[in-house]
Amino acid sequence: MTEARTINKWLIVITVMLPTIMEIIDTSVANVALPYMQGSLNAGTEEITWVLTSYLVSNAVVLPMTGWLARMFGRKRFLLTCISLFTISSILCGAAPNLGTLIFFRVLQGAAGGALIPISQAILLETFPPKQHGIAMAIFGVGAMTGPIVGPALGGWITDQMNWRWIFYINIPVGLIAVAMGTLFIFDPPYLREGMAKVLKVDYWGLVLLTVSMGGLQVVLDKGQQEDWFNSNFIISFSIITVVSLIALIWVELTHQQPIVNLRLFKSVSFSAGNLIMFVVGFGLYSSIMLIPMFLQTLMGYSATDAGMVMAPGGVATLLTMPFVGAMLQKRDGRKIVLTGLIISASAMFLMQGLNLQASYWAFVWPRIVLGVGLAMIFVPLTTVTLSGIARQEMGNATGVFNLLRNIGGSVGIAIAATLLSRLSQFYQTSLVSHITPYNQVFQMRLSELKQALIAKGMQAAQADHTAIGMLYGMVRKQAATLAYNRIFFIIGLAFLTIIPLLLLLKRPSHQTTPMEMH
Repeated sequence: MTEARTINKWLIVITVMLPTIMEIIDTSVANVALPYMQGSLNAGTEEITWVLTSYLVSNAVVLPMTGWLARMFGRKRFLLTCISLFTISSILCGAAPNLGTLIFFRVLQGAAGGALIPISQAILLETFPPKQHGIAMAIFGVGAMTGPIVGPALGGWITDQMNWRWIFYINIPVGLIAVAMGTLFIFDPPYLREGMAKVLKVDYWGLVLLTVSMGGLQVVLDKGQQEDWFNSNFIISFSIITVVSLIALIWVELTHQQPIVNLRLFKSVSFSAGNLIMFVVGFGLYSSIMLIPMFLQTLMGYSATDAGMVMAPGGVATLLTMPFVGAMLQKRDGRKIVLTGLIISASAMFLMQGLNLQASYWAFVWPRIVLGVGLAMIFVPLTTVTLSGIARQEMGNATGVFNLLRNIGGSVGIAIAATLLSRLSQFYQTSLVSHITPYNQVFQMRLSELKQALIAKGMQAAQADHTAIGMLYGMVRKQAATLAYNRIFFIIGLAFLTIIPLLLLLKRPSHQTTPMEMH
C-alpha cells in the first residue's frame, strides 16, 4: 500500500480543488475590473486588455507541458511550487504600481496557474478507482464550470465594494491553506518516483516551439478584431509565426524520445474525438459567458454586480446537477449523457435568441439555468469517457492537452463572437436605418412625440429636433446590437448540435471491465 492510499480520498479532493477553483476564478475575475484598472494605472483601452491576454498566453503555454514538468520535478513538489508561485504573484499583481509590472506578474500568475488544473485532474483520477471516475470528475467539474460564473460576480462585487487590487489579494488565504494541505496529503505515486530517478532528456526545441506557437495563437485571437484581422500586417505576421511554429512543434514532438507534449495520444480516435468535442464546448461556454454580461451592461444598463447575479443561478444549476451526473455515469452510457447535455445547451442558446430590450431579469436567468444543467451533463461524462483509455503514466499529459483544447476553444469562441458582434451590428444597423425616412409614418409619429416631450421640458424647438433624432438613432443602434446578439446565440446553439456525430467515435468505458482494461 502506497503512502497516497493511507490518506482519506476526500481530504485529497479538498486539497486539489482549492487551487483549481482559485485558478479558474482568476481567469475571469479581472474582466469586470478592467475599467477601474485602466483609470488607476493610466492605461489605454488596448493596453489594459493585456492584463487578460498575458495571463491566458502563459496559461496556454504551460498547460500541455504539465505532465512532462510533473515527471521532471515530481508531482507533489511541482504542485506546491505552482500554488506558492500563484499566491506570491497574486500579491505582486495587487501591489503593482504600473501597467508594465502588473502584466509581468500576470504572466507569472498564468504560468503557475496553467499547471494547477491538469495536475489536480490527474491526482483525482488516480485517487478514485476507475468505476468512480464519474464521481471524481463531477467533483472536479463543480469547480471548473462554476469558476467562470462566480469570477465575474465576485470580481464585480469586490471592485464595487472595495478596490480592484483585492481581486488578487483574496487568493492569499486560499493559497496558504492549499500549500499546507498539499504538504500533508499529496504524495507521488511509485511510478512517478521511479520516473524521477531516470534522467530526462530535455526537449528544448519543443519547449521553445510550444511557447512561440501558443503565445502567437493567443495574440492573434485576442487582437484580431481590434486590428481588423488579416488587413493588419501585425496579425498576418503573428499568424505566420503561429502556423510555422505549430507545424515544427508537431514534427519535433513526434520524433523526440521524451517529448514535452505527447502528441502520440491522438492516435486514439476516442481521445481525439473527445478533445474536438471539448474544443467546441469551450467555444460555446466562454463566448456565451462573455456575451451575456456585455448585453446586460451595454444595452440593459445593469451594473457589474447585477450582471454577475444574472450569471450566478446558472452556476448553482451546474453545482446541483453535477453530483447526479456523476452517479448516473456509474450505470449509464456516458455518451448518451453528453448527447442530452448538448441538446439542452443548444436549447438554452435558442432561448437566448429570443431576448430583447424589454426582457425582465428572469428572462435572462432561465436560459442561464438551462445552460448550466446542459454543461454539467457534458463536462463530467465527456472528461470521463475521453480520459478512460489513457494509461496512468500519461494521465498528466492527457489532462494537460484536454484542458488546453478547452481553453483554446474558449479563446476562439470569444474572438469569433467579438468579430460577429461588430460586423452583424453594422449589418443590422444599415438594414434598420433604411426604414427611417420622411415617408415612414411610424418614424414620423415617434419623432414628433419625442420632440414634443423635449419641448415640454423647456428645450428650444431646433435643439429638440436634433436631440430627438439622436435619441432615435441610439434606439436603432441598440436594436441592431440586440439582433446581432440573438444571431450569435443561434450560431452557438448550432455549434453544440454539429458535434453530436462525433459522439459515435467515443469509446464507451464498460463498468464491468477490469481495472487493467480500464487503463
